[in-house]
Amino acid sequence: MQALWMLLASLMFAIMGSCVKLAAEHEASLAQVVLFRGMPSVILILAWARAGRHSIVPTRWRPHLWRNLAGVSSMWLGFYALSHLPLATATSLNYTSPLFIAGYMLGWGGVQRDPVRITSVALGFLGVIAVLRPSIGDDQWLPALLGLGAGGAAAISMMQIRELGRIGEPEWRTVLFFSLAVSLSSIVGLFIHGWGQADLAGYAALFGIGLSGLCGQLAMTRAFGLGSALLTAALQYTTIIFAACLGMVFWHDHLDAIAWSGMGLIIAAGLLSVWRTMREKRPLTKTARENAV
Repeated sequence: MQALWMLLASLMFAIMGSCVKLAAEHEASLAQVVLFRGMPSVILILAWARAGRHSIVPTRWRPHLWRNLAGVSSMWLGFYALSHLPLATATSLNYTSPLFIAGYMLGWGGVQRDPVRITSVALGFLGVIAVLRPSIGDDQWLPALLGLGAGGAAAISMMQIRELGRIGEPEWRTVLFFSLAVSLSSIVGLFIHGWGQADLAGYAALFGIGLSGLCGQLAMTRAFGLGSALLTAALQYTTIIFAACLGMVFWHDHLDAIAWSGMGLIIAAGLLSVWRTMREKRPLTKTARENAV
């Protein structure tokens, strides 16, 4: 189920990325994109919590604070990189977050210091490089470093999501506070850039960003709250595959043999992580049956 939740999250984030591209094509501003990324989630989750009389007060504030600080920082750094770097380069830097997680697990992961899963993360990143084939010009090192910072901040955010899952914080509350932080951060952008000139199709894309982002965030929060962080990190790369397929369908993008090989590496990395997880769970299941007998 952990793998399925992450695959669902990857699909939703790929749809969200397509909606971001569509909104930009219809004159939506960056501040609008950020606002609609967070505000629909806040409204829908608050309405659901009020109808079900669920408390929105968290059990612990500190993990939420670090998760939101890292998550919002990653989002804005990533957007800056996207605006100053080629799309392939900025996307590749944003997807270094699993590598940061793998590095942390290798050094301080304890029982999760698993070379097989770490290898799968590295294979997945090689697949991303093959699909996107990034490049950096001589005058682009600052945005590149900030894009790399976005990947590191995203890794911190994901590890905090894992910590929130461990302490029993429900997914909807974690997403609520993050979406609220995103919405508040967009106010600064609105003051600087103003309201965009989006048409009807642009607003439809903006609402699509909010809904797909909400579904993706809930699914990712559930995935990182369960089991191995490295398994979830490796499967995160499948977003590239879903995005590539959407690009072919709606924007008639063309993928060459190297790109298809890269997607094969991403799929192999995900399957390797899932296989490793299933191998670990089999002895536990067998022991449980023996104890029951």
